[in-house]
Amino acid sequence: MKRLLRYMANFKYHLLLALVLAISSNLLALVGPSLSGKAVDAIAPGKGKVDFDTVWYYAGLMIAFYVVSALLSYALSILMLRIAQRMAARMRQQVFDRLLELPVSYFDRNQAGDIISRVSYDIDVISTSVSNDFVQVVAGFVTVIGSLVMMLIISPPLVVVMFLMIPLSVYYTRFMAKKTKPMFRKRSAKAGELNGMVEELITGQKTIQAYAKEQVMTDRFDKQNEEAVTAYYNAEYYGSMIGPTVNFINNCSLTAVTVAGSVLYLLKKLSLGDISSFVLYSRKFSGPINELANVISEIQSALSAAERVFRVIEEPAEAEDIYGAIELTGVKGNVTMKNVDFSYVPEKQIIKNWSMEAKPGELVAIVGPTGAGKTTVINLLMRFYDPQRGEIRVDGHENREVTMKSLRSSYAMVLQDTWVFEGTVHENIAYGREGATREEVIAAAKAAGVHEFVKRLPEGYDTVITEDGVNLSKGQKQLLTIARAMLSEAKMLILDEATSNVDTRTELRIRAAMLKLMEGKTCFVIAHRLSTIQNADRIIVVNNGEIEESGTHSELMRKQGFYYKLYASQFR
Repeated sequence: MKRLLRYMANFKYHLLLALVLAISSNLLALVGPSLSGKAVDAIAPGKGKVDFDTVWYYAGLMIAFYVVSALLSYALSILMLRIAQRMAARMRQQVFDRLLELPVSYFDRNQAGDIISRVSYDIDVISTSVSNDFVQVVAGFVTVIGSLVMMLIISPPLVVVMFLMIPLSVYYTRFMAKKTKPMFRKRSAKAGELNGMVEELITGQKTIQAYAKEQVMTDRFDKQNEEAVTAYYNAEYYGSMIGPTVNFINNCSLTAVTVAGSVLYLLKKLSLGDISSFVLYSRKFSGPINELANVISEIQSALSAAERVFRVIEEPAEAEDIYGAIELTGVKGNVTMKNVDFSYVPEKQIIKNWSMEAKPGELVAIVGPTGAGKTTVINLLMRFYDPQRGEIRVDGHENREVTMKSLRSSYAMVLQDTWVFEGTVHENIAYGREGATREEVIAAAKAAGVHEFVKRLPEGYDTVITEDGVNLSKGQKQLLTIARAMLSEAKMLILDEATSNVDTRTELRIRAAMLKLMEGKTCFVIAHRLSTIQNADRIIVVNNGEIEESGTHSELMRKQGFYYKLYASQFR
């Protein structure tokens, strides 16, 4: 709650105006019951006649006050809607900016669907609550205080009677609010998990169908869906109990007030107009309490959503550059790792006492069984993670001693999981180097073997790639990302199964182009197909996070060690 209020303080002037409108609107509305009482007294029995002039006078005043109050309420609703939308836009921007600053480890720990849920669903819940609940709470507070003052003016004894039931209402509301808070927190969490499941289903649809695992996925979804439904039901069930129960308590209070008012009228302590006004004020007094009870569930849901959103915003960003960090310039591409240890979790070490050197212009291949630590080495080179022990150097500079931006811009990467964005083919390739010309883009495309298929596209290099590249094959997307990497001026190149999604003919063409474009660059290649790295200057064989052996293809084959066995297993 405190964090949300502090965040809302960014819109303090708009909220101040909203507060003025809310107070003004409700104060004007509070005049109505008093005028109604005066009108009732003008037609009360015993006077002999009805004073129509007085009745119409007070009736006209009531209409005027209510019309102005309604106009102010309308202005308030529009203002709160604008505040809520601006707040949601700012919150989304902050979450998005923070996501760009977060380390890779955050995305390894959290499902994509859950993150998306926080950016979309949770922020929408907060926005709705701000635009609706804020008005109700502020208006309710003004109405409750104003009604209480007016009731005290009319009859303090009746106030005492009415307040006999108030402590019970307050206690019950507080009790249920405390009880439902963890339920709404759980509801938001289950919504995130369900979104994650749906995102997993969409991205893996072909694999699911290929392995005929529809029923398995259905069973998993049914389980998570049932858990989400249960969480939603529990939160809404207990939340919905508050309003009717509080309303019952208030109706009991109103009954007691009516009986007591009748007694006071018979004792000539109150007029009928006073009783009428008091009853109307008591309804106004209890109305916001009922409304508050009804919106508690929405407020609890908003607070749970805000907790999830602020958890992202307040997540520690990637470590900043140390004081005095230098810019890598004139990179030659000499990379060394010395006695490096690394683990994602303390109980399982991934990299053990790793030492190696890649000289400028060398092609270093890293091979080994799945889970041996190959990709982890790349993560360490790019400083997506820092080792727990040892050091990694580029041209003699320790990774932590140079700026993150200059280090990463010294590498170009082509990963197994391709990434293209919605934009033209030219824009996707030019992403590799800021300010690249059309001629340079075409040259990179030709070198990567992608130019011919681009020419066959409807608009050539101006063809728009749809979201996530769904109008391209995996092989075509891989070729585009390779062209992007070739365009980069980086002196070091990382290829992680870069040719895994292309056919053999395309692979041969790409390999030939790479040999030419990798001249003068230090290249790190991760490959499962050992036939692709036979010409590497050095092959590092990894097993269980340790370097099993190292050398050229011919040297390792002569040793007939671990590499020999891996190679033989692929050509049986």
